[in-house]
Amino acid sequence: MSAAHPHVLLVEDEPAQREVLAYNLEAEGFIVSRAENGEEALMRLREMLPDLVILDWMMPLVSGIEVCRQLKSRDDTKNIPVIMLSARSEEVDAVRGLETGADDYVTKPYSLRELMARVRTQLRRTRPALTGVRLVHGDLSLDPEQHRVSRGDKELKLGPTEYRLLLTLMERPGRVFSRDQLLDQVWGRDIYVDARTVDVHIARLRKSLTKHGGEDPIRTVRGTGYALG
Repeated sequence: MSAAHPHVLLVEDEPAQREVLAYNLEAEGFIVSRAENGEEALMRLREMLPDLVILDWMMPLVSGIEVCRQLKSRDDTKNIPVIMLSARSEEVDAVRGLETGADDYVTKPYSLRELMARVRTQLRRTRPALTGVRLVHGDLSLDPEQHRVSRGDKELKLGPTEYRLLLTLMERPGRVFSRDQLLDQVWGRDIYVDARTVDVHIARLRKSLTKHGGEDPIRTVRGTGYALG
């Protein structure tokens, strides 16, 4: 997975619905990971951090409500948007889902077009660069449409990996990423890269960011990973 393609975790126990929704998400350019129950979803969330979770309420083993509760209680996953799917149309159920931490609630049967619109709405909030929004952090500026990075009035030349690293950090300033999380976000889960490679590229990125002066904006969190600011 590259930083340019949002990663959706789809949790749905009904195989036909899961595959139809996955097909449509992939047709829209999303990378989709599938889980057929809540237990599998929690296992996958321990392995990787998706950009968004589509979560069925009624599932065997662990309910969608419990998956959402656990996801929102963890520091590393609490900001991942969750869209809850449910056949329960009562207002009290929607309120319960949202109170558990879900960011949106969609009642079955749903329109695929409406669901895709809601997915994009949530991603615009958490992944603004996907919609071409210029990212700014202090005197750093990143224009995702033109692939340009500048600091102050100086344009910076970054390699593609350093660019994706900076994009990932700038979309979530202050959040600490482990090396494994950065590998997942920048290199992709299907490519084997040694975790120490992250350190090499972070060092290159730091050198580029401080080439014309200014403090290093990347913070090393000992034993954990890196954060911007």
